[in-house]
Amino acid sequence: MFSRSLTFFTLLAIASPVLAADSDSPLAQERGRTRPLIVIAPSSVDPTLVQLKKSLEEPENRKGFNERKMVLFTVVNMIGQRDGKHLDPQTTMALIRELKLGASTGTKVILVGKDGEKKLEEIGSADIKKIFTTIDAMPMTEKEATAAAPAEPEAAAAEKPGKPAKPAKPLPPPKPLED
Repeated sequence: MFSRSLTFFTLLAIASPVLAADSDSPLAQERGRTRPLIVIAPSSVDPTLVQLKKSLEEPENRKGFNERKMVLFTVVNMIGQRDGKHLDPQTTMALIRELKLGASTGTKVILVGKDGEKKLEEIGSADIKKIFTTIDAMPMTEKEATAAAPAEPEAAAAEKPGKPAKPAKPLPPPKPLED
């Protein structure tokens, strides 16, 4: 009994960090749902951060931000926020680790797609129009893909103007089971 318990707890101790590494990353939680825009600034009065927040306060830009299913992450002096709500230090560090930024100075603006890949990385500037243009140039969204899917069978049928398709033969009824 003791050896089973010891084996179980040893496996649990080995597997816990591996499982925790997958779940603590905020970008992994956003994957497939939103497009994170991450701003890493040395101070809260950084001109790039202030200019980006000011441009997002404009109704037209806020509407475009929401329509594109974006979320804003900010990291200022190692204090992280997601859409203005504070992140705990571990989550902030996980966000920075996942971006694999390395050592650099200045403000970084990073756009991550729904697939989790970096789509845009700027140092020292944040033009919201350029960010929107980058998103609009990405492959079509899920809604557009589902709207285009029903049109494809009609197009395939229109390509073959030859013989009409034969109706399928009905299957014979199943044979009764013998005892």
